[in-house]
Amino acid sequence: MRRRTVSPGAGLEEVLDTLATAPALREEAAAPASAAPPRDRSRERDALQTEFAFELPRGFVDDEGQVHRHGTMRLATARDELRPQIDLRVKENPAYLSVVLLSQVITQLGTVTDVHAGIVERMYATDVAFLQDFYRRINSEGHTHAAVTCPLCHGSFEVDLSGGRLGES
Repeated sequence: MRRRTVSPGAGLEEVLDTLATAPALREEAAAPASAAPPRDRSRERDALQTEFAFELPRGFVDDEGQVHRHGTMRLATARDELRPQIDLRVKENPAYLSVVLLSQVITQLGTVTDVHAGIVERMYATDVAFLQDFYRRINSEGHTHAAVTCPLCHGSFEVDLSGGRLGES
């Protein structure tokens, strides 16, 4: 296996794209001229949804008193899940793991784009519980929809957990 180095000027995405296209180029050169054209893998890659919008039940109140309820969360990577394991705050208090993990995957919260552990710490418990469930849903199930059954009429339907207020369509 060849080892590749990434220089500070070259981005990781550029190296990954080069690696992804290299086998396709070798196959293309080895294939006869009458072979079918290779699939467009860039469209397949673009089809994967990596960010999900959400709306907090209560909202984060910043230092100026502004409430931030709408945000986005990206899919977690293996690094996102491993990094909190070496965090000293998590070692001292394992319950802090979700705070660190959520701070890494929330990309935006209202007008706040630098979401860090201090912001997640200041969120209401209801919102943190919502975000933990939201994280679990998008990373294990790949969507934000849940099948529910009405306790009164026993009718089944689907709800989107990513936001929307009760009674809105």
